[in-house]
Amino acid sequence: MATSAFTRPYGRQSIDDDDVAAVVAALRSDHLTCGPQVPAFEAELATWLGAPHVTVCSSGTAALHLAYAALGLGHGDELITTPITFSATASAAYQVGATVRFADVDPVTGNLDPASVAALIGPRTRAIVAVHLAGLPANLDELAALAAPRAIYLIEDACHALGASYRGRLVASGAADAAVLSFHPVKHITTGEGGAVVLRDPERHRAAQRLRHHGIERDPARWSRSSPGPWYHEVVEQGFNYRLSDLACALGRAQLARLDGFLVRRRALADAYRTALVARFGGGANAPVRAPAVLPDRDSAHHLFPVAIDFAGLAVDRGALMTSLAARGVGTQVHYIPLPHHPFHRQRAGADAARLRPGADAYYARTLSLPMYPGLDDRDAAAVIDALADCLLELSQ
Repeated sequence: MATSAFTRPYGRQSIDDDDVAAVVAALRSDHLTCGPQVPAFEAELATWLGAPHVTVCSSGTAALHLAYAALGLGHGDELITTPITFSATASAAYQVGATVRFADVDPVTGNLDPASVAALIGPRTRAIVAVHLAGLPANLDELAALAAPRAIYLIEDACHALGASYRGRLVASGAADAAVLSFHPVKHITTGEGGAVVLRDPERHRAAQRLRHHGIERDPARWSRSSPGPWYHEVVEQGFNYRLSDLACALGRAQLARLDGFLVRRRALADAYRTALVARFGGGANAPVRAPAVLPDRDSAHHLFPVAIDFAGLAVDRGALMTSLAARGVGTQVHYIPLPHHPFHRQRAGADAARLRPGADAYYARTLSLPMYPGLDDRDAAAVIDALADCLLELSQ
């Protein structure tokens, strides 16, 4: 297996013997895809979340596309979301023909600012997509209060947030109209590549299951004619091949059994980082390096640990810092370049791309994600912060 160039990459999977055994058993079974592991994984994930319906699929990006399509978003519809997110949150909307408007964010958390969302709502608005950035839940109740009276869908992009909770309830548990998850290797559990859609309405769930598999309807009660034999099925709409294999689902089930432990370790690591940051940089709003926000009404799942660094005040270039840390074996990343900065999204947004978003600009200017995954221990956290402090000192001289 290939190893990372970093002693401590910013994220990585955790695979043990039980995971390997689960995949081997699936390899030796009668079904490599379209078999029993798929509904079993869906049922177990739904139970863990307390969600009514789950559809697993080939990636988090596919999950976004399925969610938008199953909700009926299309040409002429507008979707409001954050500019501080991965491209897929917006590009999946373009795939169904919808347009995207980018609201502003809280400069501290990077999550959607409900007041900015409210200012963008118009007659074509059909959905608000809240991204739980880095694993910290967005302001769901405030966004729901904007969406529900106007019959606007509220969608959770929870690809960073499996296991996070907001005001006592798990995200992606069915409170919103739809939620999506990712099982990429750097996420909380992995299926290699993979994702899932949680849809509250059973008919929307049926639509996602059908769309995932070429638009095929297998329920005889829903066919347009009587079946001539056991081979019969009907393609009833344009669908996609977004299936997740039995091999991937077997891995996902084994990983799901370890999720509680993964979350405990991520939260302990975040605490260790906070302690080390205060020891090296001090605390308070004026510290040159600050830990992610802690909010009293929500628990982060800590997919990322994005610190806010006063690059301007320290007179340090972020790229030079990342290169210096990499030389010490510490992998870092920036999450994210605001989407209107990218040529593709700038072109799709048109004149709206140039609208001022001071919160997003402030967040982007200061953010840097440090290594965060269950394989790290508290000594790793202290070593990473020591390396960060030493590199900042060297580069500021």
